[in-house]
Amino acid sequence: MAMVLYELCGIDEGLRFSPYCWRVRYALAHKGLTVETRPWHFTDKESLAFSGSDKVPVLVDGDQTIADSYEILRYLDRTYPEQPLLGNDLAEARARFFKHYAERSLAPAMLRTIIMDLLNAIHPKDRDYFRETREKRFGRALEEFHSPAKGLVQLDAALEPLRGQLKEADFIDGSAPAAADYLVFGSFMWARVVSSADLVSNADPVYGWLERMLDLHEGLGRSAMRVTDIEGAYR
Repeated sequence: MAMVLYELCGIDEGLRFSPYCWRVRYALAHKGLTVETRPWHFTDKESLAFSGSDKVPVLVDGDQTIADSYEILRYLDRTYPEQPLLGNDLAEARARFFKHYAERSLAPAMLRTIIMDLLNAIHPKDRDYFRETREKRFGRALEEFHSPAKGLVQLDAALEPLRGQLKEADFIDGSAPAAADYLVFGSFMWARVVSSADLVSNADPVYGWLERMLDLHEGLGRSAMRVTDIEGAYR
């Protein structure tokens, strides 16, 4: 029986933009595992009740159900040990650092830059929910939070540790990609799918890494549907 991965989708069922789901997509490809993906919307909370979670990703593997992207990576390493993602304790500690780095430094900067594009990419039935929950979190209207200039300055500063690492190796994990790369790259896939904003200069070491990541696993990221592929998406 094929694994099933529940993924957030947008105005088209093929528009999969969750950074957390992209982490899992790359991890599964890294392992050479086949998965059936199922679209899910922000307001479809009840459809995930079986998992004990109200958020995606949720992975169902036989009689096992795992929620949370990082826990899914850990599960994959325990259950399918070939082609490890996290490796030894030191490698897992590094991966945990980059998980928090992506969530607390990179994603907030990207969000200030792309949030109105993101709202446009979300399915219409989810937009009121998204606006209400995010405005409550930010304490201001989305239009006030949206500041591409400030977001890009914030992102440029946040990328410094990544630049240092990528000047010394092709991937965050060294000569080949693994969990740390996927945990960070998920945020860039999120931005790429919902927005055409240029977040990184092509002279930046991070740009070369992004290109390598897009080409991995038979072009998994490069072939993904983007909102710019959908006729009439921008209106």
